[in-house]
Amino acid sequence: MALIQLDKACLDYPVTGQFSHSIRTHVAQVIGGRLLGRKGRWPVSWVRALDEISFEVNAGDRLGIIGHNGAGKTSLLRLMSGAYSPTAGSVTSTGNIQALTDFTLGMDANATGLQNIYFRLAFMGLTRKEAESFAPEIVEFSELGDFIHYPLHTYSTGMYLRLAFAISTQFEPDILIMDEVLGAGDARFRAKAEARMNKLISKANALVLSSHAIANIAMYCNRVIVMKSGRVAFDGDPGDATKFYQELVAAASG
Repeated sequence: MALIQLDKACLDYPVTGQFSHSIRTHVAQVIGGRLLGRKGRWPVSWVRALDEISFEVNAGDRLGIIGHNGAGKTSLLRLMSGAYSPTAGSVTSTGNIQALTDFTLGMDANATGLQNIYFRLAFMGLTRKEAESFAPEIVEFSELGDFIHYPLHTYSTGMYLRLAFAISTQFEPDILIMDEVLGAGDARFRAKAEARMNKLISKANALVLSSHAIANIAMYCNRVIVMKSGRVAFDGDPGDATKFYQELVAAASG
């Protein structure tokens, strides 16, 4: 049984306002996909970021997603994680999904680090009692000490990222979805973070990883999808996928 199944899934974004065709085209290129034009009488144009995507993620898959900027990689991750609903087609999933596409989501700069732990865990579906039981482990991993009782706006960028990372990687999901391999803090903490990420990846039933770093794709993935203009252009062996992608890049630059 597939852990995630996409069946002719499409995703459209609205582009509102009285913009010129060139600006709308630029937005389409940034988001990925193609310009659809208006739907109805309102001054709204639509960009099709993902166009009839169909594939399955099965147990044991370590799926890499590559493609140029605007190819639809991030939109695809958000669709698979449930952050977005498809405009057409369907996306179904089985099991617990942890999406590390924006691991600072829901954090409040005016609240303390400890309060943010409770906010994020509540956002992830935990009760207050459950959050209180996990908070000490998160605080210990973040290495923030007494700063955990200070508001986030007093934190350095490294401290902020360490807390966000500690919260987001506390639990072992069935399906792990990542946008780039995460790292946070100084060299010593990054090594600690890398060890935790490797543990999460090894224990997950399936991994979906989008990255510009082909080395990371080769390290973690046993299957790779190449995205082009909001569509799946290739789905198969990592080595063949890398060759296919490099040929796309060469053709585009030539």
